Parts: sequence; structure tokens; C-alpha cells
Amino acid sequence: MQRYAPWDNAPTAGEFKLQVVPEALQSEGTDAEVARAYDVHPVTLSGWKTKLKENGSRAFGGSDELKEKKEKIAKLERMVGQKEVEIALLKNFLGES
Repeated sequence: MQRYAPWDNAPTAGEFKLQVVPEALQSEGTDAEVARAYDVHPVTLSGWKTKLKENGSRAFGGSDELKEKKEKIAKLERMVGQKEVEIALLKNFLGES
């Protein structure tokens, strides 16, 4: 059975920033209003906007960074699964339930 962490469907930090910044750029409201709507400090939002204008979509981590993080998560999940099997085998060997 595949287990899913509660954050599997949550956006990554980069995806979140790429969602918030364009809205701030296109919004008729102030940056402070957009920042408040996303629970982000206005100064932070301003920094993200500057970073995006200077570096484009690479500003918040490209697909390589995301791929590396997903690979690391998969590796750690395999390690946890292996440890669970080892614990179950030891409990069985020792006669514990």
C-alpha cells in the first residue's frame, strides 16, 4: 500500500512563490493586500518580485532542484520502509506482538 504524506499535494516553496508573485504584479490591490491574503510579509513579497524580475522562472528553483528533492524523499521513504520491516522481523524473532 502506497503511503502519502499530507504535504504531497501542497505546493513547493518555489511553486508557491510563482503563484503569489504574478498575482501581486497583476493585482489592482497593493502588495500589502496580496501579502496579507497569502500570509506573507510585504517585504518578503517585494523581495520575491525583485528576484523574479531579475532571474525569471529560475528565480525560485528549477525542475532540477525539485527532482533532487523528490529523489531524496523517495530514498528516505524506502529507508523508513526497510526499517519497519527490520523492526517487524526482530519483534517476530523475539516473540513480541
